[in-house]
Amino acid sequence: MWPETWQTARMPSPSLLSGAVDVLTAFDADHTEWRLSDLSRHLDVPTSTLHEQLLALCETGLLLRVGRGRYRLGWRLLKLSSALYGSLPWYAPAHAAMERVARGTHRLAFLCVLDGEDRVLCIARSVQGRDGPPVAGELDYQLPAHATASGKLLLAYAGRPLPRPAVTFTPGTVTDAGTWDVQAREIRAQGYAVTADEWATGTASLAVPLRGADGGVLAALGVSVPTPRLRERHSLLRALHGAADDLNWTLGWRPPRATHG
Repeated sequence: MWPETWQTARMPSPSLLSGAVDVLTAFDADHTEWRLSDLSRHLDVPTSTLHEQLLALCETGLLLRVGRGRYRLGWRLLKLSSALYGSLPWYAPAHAAMERVARGTHRLAFLCVLDGEDRVLCIARSVQGRDGPPVAGELDYQLPAHATASGKLLLAYAGRPLPRPAVTFTPGTVTDAGTWDVQAREIRAQGYAVTADEWATGTASLAVPLRGADGGVLAALGVSVPTPRLRERHSLLRALHGAADDLNWTLGWRPPRATHG
């Protein structure tokens, strides 16, 4: 019994793990360094509790203390990210395609993947393309699957039902299973997804699939825009489809030719 008790004691609790994840995901291209007091306000966590979490993360090498009360991501994460990127040979060209879309459209571009049953993760976000007012999701790592274009596209191609519970964010959020089934069929038929004012009023998004050599959907390539800019839908879709088609071809995907008879 002693080994099991010792191992159980050494296992971090779910709350501790969740707290560590919250701390690490607070770092992004816009926040490469945090002060303890600022991060405490951002996460709404007491400074005493947060300080303990930061010290623990520094001990593991996942964070680095760079000054009094200032922290950056640690070198150990670079090792982990290198291992992850090495297992995803499509990521580097997909990231380049995302940046190409951002430069060409002057809009915020995303790469998203489906993680688990209905969790959508934004694994990359462009540093260009931030013209205009802020849009929902500029800093978010996890996106609502049923209320964003990337999420809807990934759910539709995976044949997933509407997530439960389907949280209502705005009057436009889809929470009815029958409505979702119709939308999912439309997304697969047209090859893209679009949302407007479904996650946050004033924000719209579009997304297209990125495919591997076997035709399976690897990720969603999308853009997020202020809703009034959705009038640019056709030019945005041209940019998204152009980048996606080039990448899909590079990755070995050859769409089946239409047959006539």
